[in-house]
Amino acid sequence: MFMFRRYAHYLFDNGCYEEAMEHFLASQVDITYVLSLYQSIVLPKTTAVPEPEKLADLSLDAPQLSRGSSGMSDDLETFLPQLAESDENSALEFKKMSHNTLMALIKFLQKKRYSIVEKAAAEGTEEVVLDAVGDSFTSSRFKKSNKGRGNVPINSAAREMAAILDTALLQALLLTGQSLAAVELLKGLNYCDAKICEEILHKGHHYAALLELYRSNSMHREALTLLHQLVEESKSNQLQAEPIQKFSPEAIIEYLKPLCGTDPMLVLEFSMLVLESCPTQTIELFLSGNIPADLVNSYLKQHAPNMQGRYLELMLAMNENGISGNLQNEMVQIYLSEVLEWYSELSAQQIWDEKAYSPTRKKLLSALESISGYSPEALLKRLPPDALFEERASLLGKMNQHELALSLYVHKLNVPELALAYCDRVYESSVHQPPAKSSGNIYLTLLQIYLNPQKTTKNFEKRITNLVSSPNASIPKISSATSFKGRGGRKKIASIEGAEDMRISPSNTDSSRSDGDADAEESNEEGGSSIMLDQVLDLLSRRWDRINGAQALRLLPRETKLQNLLPFLGPLLKKSSEAYRNFSVIKSLRQSENLQVKDELYNQRKAVVKISSDSMCSLCNKKLGTSVFAVYPNGTTLVHFVCFRDSQSMKAVSKVSQLRKR
Repeated sequence: MFMFRRYAHYLFDNGCYEEAMEHFLASQVDITYVLSLYQSIVLPKTTAVPEPEKLADLSLDAPQLSRGSSGMSDDLETFLPQLAESDENSALEFKKMSHNTLMALIKFLQKKRYSIVEKAAAEGTEEVVLDAVGDSFTSSRFKKSNKGRGNVPINSAAREMAAILDTALLQALLLTGQSLAAVELLKGLNYCDAKICEEILHKGHHYAALLELYRSNSMHREALTLLHQLVEESKSNQLQAEPIQKFSPEAIIEYLKPLCGTDPMLVLEFSMLVLESCPTQTIELFLSGNIPADLVNSYLKQHAPNMQGRYLELMLAMNENGISGNLQNEMVQIYLSEVLEWYSELSAQQIWDEKAYSPTRKKLLSALESISGYSPEALLKRLPPDALFEERASLLGKMNQHELALSLYVHKLNVPELALAYCDRVYESSVHQPPAKSSGNIYLTLLQIYLNPQKTTKNFEKRITNLVSSPNASIPKISSATSFKGRGGRKKIASIEGAEDMRISPSNTDSSRSDGDADAEESNEEGGSSIMLDQVLDLLSRRWDRINGAQALRLLPRETKLQNLLPFLGPLLKKSSEAYRNFSVIKSLRQSENLQVKDELYNQRKAVVKISSDSMCSLCNKKLGTSVFAVYPNGTTLVHFVCFRDSQSMKAVSKVSQLRKR
């Protein structure tokens, strides 16, 4: 072995680097012995090889093993400038020789690495097992920290040797320009000394390898801080060491993905850096990482309030069922705060327009209609009394205050189309519910508002104020009723919930005065405005199939011209005629089917049973003779009537006894 070692030194000094490494490998020399030839390689402090053994080896070959004896072992970056000043050719020659020396070292270390890393991994596994079973000896050992700078445990010989090898191999790869190979080394299982390698990688601007070093040593905060710095430098086009696109904001998101389950607070902290530039990808990160939405929302509320609404609306769009009622309410509150601020600015300038819509106001109106997790009472209290009537109407609709909501659309906004759209939403939402009875009544409510504008606007503000201030404001039904004068005195027609239950008596139907006439008289007596007949006729013509025709006609005033009702009565009568004909056909078919069943019954009852002198009772096996007999439904089984009665009695007794046993 000694001769192999001396010959290897001879080959090394004469430039046969790869052959020298083969002889070092054959002599089974320790890697620290070979690394002593390379002054440019920085090694971690170690106790893996006893100091006397090192000194003994060095004393045998002092001239050959001196770290300063070979000019080829010096760092290229240190000596090359000096050589370049004296002789450019010498510098190129030195560069070539240093590269060849390091390449030979890389091959030597790679051949030794498998066995050394395998021993280190086995030692680590054994240590984990001992920790799991509570071994008392492991308490005195220093273990590698998962989140600090991974200094090698003192009493771990195999891992110390692995740290020396990987640290040296990484430096050799970097010095020979193999940065991609260095990154691959750090991506896998490695024992590189974090402190030494961090300094080398940072100094050489090998940021991709440095990120992998941080990742392998669980130094995630340092990695993310560096990554954010690289992203900012990439934006300002100051980074030239590596391609700028490699350090885009998406790189931070990709790094954060595996950390969602282990360190969600760290994920939230650094995701704030890219939330504004990559909102969709960041929220997808929160959703895919299963970070609790309430935690994300509270963190955004504290550190990035301007992105809180964006997060909530994107989360609602991506996962509608994953957002709780509390978060829905908070999102609507954010929208309303922005709308109120916008309203205050325009009001101060006296340019507020109730029909003006900012993007946030559109979002608010859409949210009020599409989601149901918010508290309408709380939002209603925040609205100004003389503006934002469309928002107020939506909130009143959520509280089932349909009359007040429709009055806002008609008398405050003066937009009948919104009132009709509101009725359509209420009708369509109630069609599939069990109490579909009152679904058509919403149109009658709108009809009454058109026919009696004075009464529907009377005390309007007072009713809304009472609704907001009352502790029972969330009660869904309205008990108020609109009064109408009829021929036989005053009659009440429920304006919200009971109009469908009205029954029209023949005397009232034939009366020369309609309820609409009474409304008109009452409106005139109170000095109110005239009825909105054009809107009434438009409503009847467009929603004739959803309105009870008899009740609608009862509400119309007597002066209404029949010609104006043709768009309403025409399709209504046509539908009624078709329904009458269809029901007549169905009635005829049912009658015919009934007759067929009766005929079949009669035919079944015409069955003839022939009794002869040889006919026997199937129960007692005696001849029937002239006794009273019974026939089973199959038409062939004959029994004495007495036997049949006795058998039925026995069956009844057996059933009673079985029940008693149970």
